[in-house]
Amino acid sequence: MRPGLLIASVVLIVIGLAFFAGVGSYNGLVTADEAVTQSWADVETQYQRRADLIPNLVNTVSGAADFEQETLTAVTEARARATSINLSADDLGDPARMEEFMAAQQSLGGALGRLLVVSENYPDLRATEAFRDLQAQLEGTENRINVARRDYNSSVAAYNGKVRRFPGSIIAGITGFDRKTPFEAREGAEDAPTVEFN
Repeated sequence: MRPGLLIASVVLIVIGLAFFAGVGSYNGLVTADEAVTQSWADVETQYQRRADLIPNLVNTVSGAADFEQETLTAVTEARARATSINLSADDLGDPARMEEFMAAQQSLGGALGRLLVVSENYPDLRATEAFRDLQAQLEGTENRINVARRDYNSSVAAYNGKVRRFPGSIIAGITGFDRKTPFEAREGAEDAPTVEFN
């Protein structure tokens, strides 16, 4: 075999292997990106479930004639803010948009928490079956939200790992795959909330 033909064959084999490695990396990035998108959709589904339960809860609570109107208004306004912020899969790489979304959801969670704490002062309300059912559904939804967030963060970690590891980092840079933003605990989240029964 001639030396030129041998060198050309080796070069073609190396180029072929590099091509197939690139295709494999690209397909892995696509799969991981789709997993992040699906996980995000699961998070949004759980937040939507919570938002859908709130009007029923507010209507049930407002039936208690002397219930604090300020608390009901705060819950309604927080729900409106939280449902007005929508993130697309493209926004998952934007930390500012994620922070805005998480802040609105945390505000809604805080308002719901205050509503449930204030409801402790109304034994007749707490005794109604409708209120107990809604409270149980909200508690279950909060648990689902936590699970969906955890699953989303796992998907983001796997995706970001593929984007940063070689040779995926080269393919990601060429094809426009950017890192995604995970859910992060807000500052002060490690402190237990203050509960006051006034």
